Amino acid sequence: MSLDLPRYSAAGNLRGAGFMVASMAGFAVEDMFLKSAAREMPLGLVVIVLGLTGMAFFSVWAMRRREPVFPAALVSPPLLVRSGFEISGRLFYALAVALTPLSVASAILQATPLVVMLGASVLFHERIGWRRWLAVATGFAGVLVILRPGLSGFDLLSLLAVAAMLGFSGRDLATRAAPPALSNAQLGVLGYLMFTIAGAIILAVSGDVAMPSAHALSRALAAAVFGIAGYAFLTAAMRTGEVGAVTPFRYTRLVFAMILGALAFGERPDAAMLVGSALVVGSGLFILTRPRR
Repeated sequence: MSLDLPRYSAAGNLRGAGFMVASMAGFAVEDMFLKSAAREMPLGLVVIVLGLTGMAFFSVWAMRRREPVFPAALVSPPLLVRSGFEISGRLFYALAVALTPLSVASAILQATPLVVMLGASVLFHERIGWRRWLAVATGFAGVLVILRPGLSGFDLLSLLAVAAMLGFSGRDLATRAAPPALSNAQLGVLGYLMFTIAGAIILAVSGDVAMPSAHALSRALAAAVFGIAGYAFLTAAMRTGEVGAVTPFRYTRLVFAMILGALAFGERPDAAMLVGSALVVGSGLFILTRPRR
């Protein structure tokens, strides 16, 4: 199957890159609050809180725009595929974070841009030159320099992170194929509905149900607020610029995480982390500024 999409301008790519950077900043702050909340309440319940909060926000947004919250287009084939990938990505990534070292799960997830760009070249006929591929590979090498995952970390459970990476890649590609008539608010409702379903699956399997404290619940809600902002910017990025131009800026999430780690937890980056961050940011800027031929 192949899909023909309109070409995107340089200005569109610039806006898309800005949306992607803002998205990654929101997700980095979300992760900070999520990590804190999960220490005091079940992981599945945290995910459900995030999902329900996001659904409520995007539902209100859609109604204020006088749009149906659940239009008929939500059951179109591209959206059904997107929903399936969304559930699998959220579910397997949460399990990977809980059952494997966070550095290993994060490192594997950074392969998402490579998979998305490959999918864009096959499905959307986007021409991705060898220089762009080399730049993305350089960015991925920077991720490895930062995280330095050991070979001992890649056990069988690491396949959970691989499944999550494939799920998020499929979701992003399906977002580009979504019917143009659907607004970002409607896509947000659908996405957070899948988020809620993923949390319910985790909670049902774990059976760990407990009443959260007000402190833990407040942190889960804070994570939801920043996650909503990140999700909205991500959807806008994937629908504004070319996949090959905006996707590499996912790597900036690591830079924001490094800054938040220093401010919130007293972490200090070493030379390897600084070098890796420079490779990540440099590769993204190269792809954005390089003209298309």
